[in-house]
Amino acid sequence: MSILKSLVTIFVLGIFLTPRYSESAISCSVVLSDLQPCVSYLTSGSGQPPETCCDGVRSLDAATTTSADKKAACQCIKSVANSVTVKPELAKALASNCNASLPVDASSTVDCNTYV
Repeated sequence: MSILKSLVTIFVLGIFLTPRYSESAISCSVVLSDLQPCVSYLTSGSGQPPETCCDGVRSLDAATTTSADKKAACQCIKSVANSVTVKPELAKALASNCNASLPVDASSTVDCNTYV
């Protein structure tokens, strides 16, 4: 799947998922917007993530202050990760590689129920 198709998929999913999390302070569209610069890195990158990706990770980290925010962000990331093939090792290390404490990893296997 090309990067362009991946980005289109992410934004289309964001449109459909946004109402589902409307009760949370953070919307799926915000999560997707913050993590969009990481898609190429997570799908085909290596080494350290680009600074634009880390800026988004840190922005999302700052925006997820409540357990509802963290759960909504987790569910959004998980649903997108199910449609885009990411490198698991990069997804799990994304927050630490960006010097952030993002509450979830960018993978399809994370258990979002731990954020209640």
